[in-house]
Amino acid sequence: MKQTCSMVHVAFDDEAVANFFDDQVDAELRPEQFGRIWIHTHPGACPEPSPTDEATFERVFGRSDWAVMFILARQGRSYARLRMNSGPTFECEIPVRRDYSEPFPGCEPENWEEEYLNNVHPEQNKLGMSSLALNRSVWDDQWFFNEPDVEGDLK
Repeated sequence: MKQTCSMVHVAFDDEAVANFFDDQVDAELRPEQFGRIWIHTHPGACPEPSPTDEATFERVFGRSDWAVMFILARQGRSYARLRMNSGPTFECEIPVRRDYSEPFPGCEPENWEEEYLNNVHPEQNKLGMSSLALNRSVWDDQWFFNEPDVEGDLK
């Protein structure tokens, strides 16, 4: 999905989000089948939700009947929480296990780099320079394009 990012901020393109939802509904899916799991990364080794994460989760998913927030940090560390907003409401952390050993439908890893480069654009700072662009080679080398090892941890 088209987005503008820095190392600590992301802003999704509103039209891209709307088009994604329209496409899924046109494919006869309900929002609870495609729009309830929020997966994102943290640039450091701490997967705990930030205050911004908590505010976003509440703002975007607070009215959903259920939702999951999943955070992947460096060194394969992760956090996941399920929130149920209907019936008996509750929240609980849920265990996570990443398994990259089997392909899954719709997964085309050979296209991931191209998709990333086409959709993730650096946020411009006040000097008109991109902090992401300045750090992109370091970020790419150390984060995005690293391959998972057998147990799913990033190398």
